Amino acid sequence: MSGSDAPGASPDWLAVCRAATADLKLVLAGLPTRAVREPIVGAGEGGDETTAVDAAAEAAILARLDAFHRESGVGFTVISEEVGERAYGSGAPWRLVVDPIDGSLNAKRLIPFYSVSIAVAMGPAMGDVVFGYVYDFGSCEEWWAVKGGGAFLDGSRLGAELPKDEIEILSFEATLTALVAEKAAAFVGTATRLRIMGSLALSLCHLAAGRVDGVISLKGARSVDIAAAQLLCLEVGVAVDLFEDPPFAAAPLDLVGRSRIVAAATPAGCARLAAALRA
Repeated sequence: MSGSDAPGASPDWLAVCRAATADLKLVLAGLPTRAVREPIVGAGEGGDETTAVDAAAEAAILARLDAFHRESGVGFTVISEEVGERAYGSGAPWRLVVDPIDGSLNAKRLIPFYSVSIAVAMGPAMGDVVFGYVYDFGSCEEWWAVKGGGAFLDGSRLGAELPKDEIEILSFEATLTALVAEKAAAFVGTATRLRIMGSLALSLCHLAAGRVDGVISLKGARSVDIAAAQLLCLEVGVAVDLFEDPPFAAAPLDLVGRSRIVAAATPAGCARLAAALRA
């Protein structure tokens, strides 16, 4: 679909995301080794060091979005890991929240579990997200969700298999060794097994698919990490909470991490995870 700056316009965001992903695949193919991916080339607006693979990935996405803006006339504002906030045209009505590489340490070390995450919103808060897209460069799985329209994996609708109410597998994210050592024991009796995979966006997607039963971040989550994947969770009825800074829907779409995230099959499951994190 085509669009304009008019609030009622509905561009084909799935096609835009797929085009950006194709560009990113070329970027990654051109950076085939750890030696060329991990050199530090600066610092991002999100506060993290910018590596060569981070910078190249974001440049490719911004170039694709710039081309889309010029061809379609659609105005939007991008919130991205490295450049911060950038307006295209009027900057309205859309907001695109982008993490070019979620799981960048995995990407740098060639561990095949990292993704691109793109959320599209019609306002400044998490509750305004209307489309979410996550692509796993390891498994080549494509995840997306439309607000009120369901969540999908490779075109098949999610929801037939949901997370278990009793948490058998809990995914830890933001996992510095010290944080894991400090918090893991608190989940004895709450979760049977732990997984530490290295991409918060993908872990939330796996929760939406019922592959894991809970997800937590051991440090404050940023909107770039969760804005797209949280919509998949909500569309299948999975509960997600930024329990230290509620309400979840009011969380600003920016680069500041304000709260640790908990996600589980039910609000009660989220409450159990939040209680363990507070312990």
